[in-house]
Amino acid sequence: MPAPKPKKKADAAPYRIIGIDPGTVVLGFAVVEIHPRSKRILELGTLKLAQFKDHAERLSTIHRRLTQVIGTHKPSVMAIESPFFGKNPQSMLKLGRAQGVCMAAAMNLDVKVVEYAPRKIKQAVAGNGNASKEQVCKMLEQEFSLDMSRVLNDATDALGAAMCHYYQTRGKLGGGTSFKGWEGFLAANARRIKK
Repeated sequence: MPAPKPKKKADAAPYRIIGIDPGTVVLGFAVVEIHPRSKRILELGTLKLAQFKDHAERLSTIHRRLTQVIGTHKPSVMAIESPFFGKNPQSMLKLGRAQGVCMAAAMNLDVKVVEYAPRKIKQAVAGNGNASKEQVCKMLEQEFSLDMSRVLNDATDALGAAMCHYYQTRGKLGGGTSFKGWEGFLAANARRIKK
């Protein structure tokens, strides 16, 4: 009796990441789909909250909208930018609440949450922890071959958070790379740099 033929492994579902730049006036979000040889943006946008005068209403709106986005795209993980420490304690408190609501929306739908400091995101995307928002945006434009000149910084910051998570974990997804300094990063990412 011949040996049974091995079953073909079904194609793995694409890996999806939702990136979040939390805010109580404007919140940025981006959903990226990762395939073995490509990646694409499924949704990129902002949630404008200035029209709501009540802080609780802003938080409720954030939770409701992110629950919709997560339910639609079903990401595996949320990469969220951690708040930086500012001088205004009231602003920090509000930003922390917004971040908590984002995390709760993800956890309620069994989505893993990972935080990244702004400096870590800039380092991962642009190779420099002190890169400007414009430099990060340019690198993302190169990565996705898109013109993002009309996209708000909040949305590109969210995309940066998603891509930071991808760069930090792609070794586990296949194709991981580590760099020795800025020169190594530039050499490995020459196609992302416009001459």
